[in-house]
Amino acid sequence: MLLGVIADDFTGATDIAGFLVEHGMRTVQLNDVPHCNTVVDADAVVVSLKTRSCPVEQAIEQSLAALKWLQQQGCQQFYFKYCSTFDSTAKGNIGPVTDALLAALGESFTIVCPALPVNGRTVFNGHLFVLGEPLNESGMRNHPVTPMTDSSLVRLMNSQSQGEAGLVNYQTIEQGAEAITNQFAELQSAGKRYAVVDAFNSAHLATLGQAAKSLKLITGGSGLAAGIAKNWQQQLQDQGEAKKAGYPTKAATVILSGSCSLMTNKQVAAYKTKAPHFALDIDHCLNLDNYSNQVFDWVINNLNTPFAPLIYATADVNALQATHKKYGADISSQAVENLFSQLTIKLKEYGVRNFIVAGGETSGVVTQSLQLDGFHIGPQISPGVPWVKGINSDISLALKSGNFGAEPFFTQAQEYFK
Repeated sequence: MLLGVIADDFTGATDIAGFLVEHGMRTVQLNDVPHCNTVVDADAVVVSLKTRSCPVEQAIEQSLAALKWLQQQGCQQFYFKYCSTFDSTAKGNIGPVTDALLAALGESFTIVCPALPVNGRTVFNGHLFVLGEPLNESGMRNHPVTPMTDSSLVRLMNSQSQGEAGLVNYQTIEQGAEAITNQFAELQSAGKRYAVVDAFNSAHLATLGQAAKSLKLITGGSGLAAGIAKNWQQQLQDQGEAKKAGYPTKAATVILSGSCSLMTNKQVAAYKTKAPHFALDIDHCLNLDNYSNQVFDWVINNLNTPFAPLIYATADVNALQATHKKYGADISSQAVENLFSQLTIKLKEYGVRNFIVAGGETSGVVTQSLQLDGFHIGPQISPGVPWVKGINSDISLALKSGNFGAEPFFTQAQEYFK
């Protein structure tokens, strides 16, 4: 095994796994830290956790457990995968987990690279932009769990980590991999622990991939995965069969949307003009004992339509704020997650085999409720969102981060059944 990836949520795991497969690495995604006797035949393994917004101590403990297992598999390099919008708070969890992984590996330096230009996430002079807007002026400023109020990755990293961050700007990157590695050395000599790296096009990421070849630990989004995969090309086998194993088959399909991101709101609005749709009622989620049965009955009655039925808790900023004010953010979010979990179990028992899911938290709930140990990675529906299929199951999922995909994403995902 060449590369071990620790992802802080389920959609982030499928995101980077999809890019690794697209660039030649036979990749398997495992859900949660596997048992000691788990055997995997792959070039890369992605361990998906649910540590993005949990307590810091829990995130560190689970991440270190994943690292230990990956080390036991003989991985030569490690990648801490977080969201391309650097979802975290002043307390973490990105900084503390990075520090813990560095310590466990006996390393003192790594890079910070959330850039994913193909999806509009770029870094310029150390500031993170989303579709051309500074992070703190994008839709992420209103995120219900990790509101992002600063676009400076240097300041963000300094506020939540034990060390100090320096910057490798685009002028250095455009001079080539050797210039970058020299800058890494200068930052280390100056006592810096992290190098925030500029990247606003694919060429930057390819060069950064070369420069990061010797680093034991890399941290970032999925954009750098292509460059990292290229470093292993001489040791890779044909991964065509592995990719085929991840294709979904035509079967009963349901869409579950819990994300309230700007793009998911657009995707839900577009899909509602084509397909049957059901908006979850938070009050019913909290107070109606048989609500999951009611939603289940509605789904079953709409399974034979041309497009899969959609069940959603997606709402715009104003509606979301009103819900949080009335019920509390944690209580309302937990109520929706519980409903999605109960519904997923019922749908699996009924015979639904394809689940298209929007939102990292919702994807985690659905995957855990399906009790899938891991996935084969299939074709990418859009950059960072592949179809995946259970290793020992006929269940397929498309797990979409909130802001990923184009407006017709839900219909595009179903074209792979044909």
